[in-house]
Amino acid sequence: MPTTTKEPAWGTAALLTGGFVLVLWVLEVVDAATGNPLDSYGVRPRTEDGLVGILLAPVLHFGFDHLVSNTVPVLVLGFLTLMTGVARGLAATAIIWVVGGLGVWLFAQPGSVHAGASILIFGWIVFLVVRGFLNRNTLEILIGVAVFLLYSSVLLGVLPGQPGVSWQGHLFGALGGFLAARTLTTRRGEASVTY
Repeated sequence: MPTTTKEPAWGTAALLTGGFVLVLWVLEVVDAATGNPLDSYGVRPRTEDGLVGILLAPVLHFGFDHLVSNTVPVLVLGFLTLMTGVARGLAATAIIWVVGGLGVWLFAQPGSVHAGASILIFGWIVFLVVRGFLNRNTLEILIGVAVFLLYSSVLLGVLPGQPGVSWQGHLFGALGGFLAARTLTTRRGEASVTY
C-alpha cells in the first residue's frame, strides 16, 4: 500500500505566502510595463465600478516603492497567519480582505483610489495579536506578543493624517483582523474543526 506524506504546515504556509508575493510582483511589473492601467482597479469609494477594487485592491500597488514597503510584512505576517493552520489562515485572510475593502468602499473619500496589501498587513497584525488570547493558546500568545513588539508602531497608520496613505484601508483591515480572530476562535474544550 503506497504511503503519502503530508506537507508540513510551515512548508505549505511558506509556499502559499511566497506564491502570493510572486503574484504581487508580477502584477506590478505588468502594470509598470503597460503604463499603470491596473492602478485604476483599486477601491473607488461609493462607485459601482469601484466595487471590483474590493477584490483587486490588495494585489495592486502604486509603484515599486509601495510594493517594496509591503513585501517583507506580507512575507512575515502572511506566513505566521498560515503557519498554525492553513485553512484558518486562509479564512482569516478572506475575512480581512472583504471587511477591509468594503469598509474603504463605504467610508473613504469619494474620488480617491485605494490599493495595496497593507489592508491585509494591518488585518494580519491584529489577527495574530488577538487570536492567541482568544484561543488561550500559549504558542499563539507568544507569536502575538512578538508581532505586537515588531509592528506596534505601524498600527498608528490607522489614524488619519499622512497624505497619500489609506488610513481607512489600515483601519478596516485591522477591524477585519479582529473580526477574523473573534470568528475563528477555537478555545480548548469547544468543538472545533481540525485544520
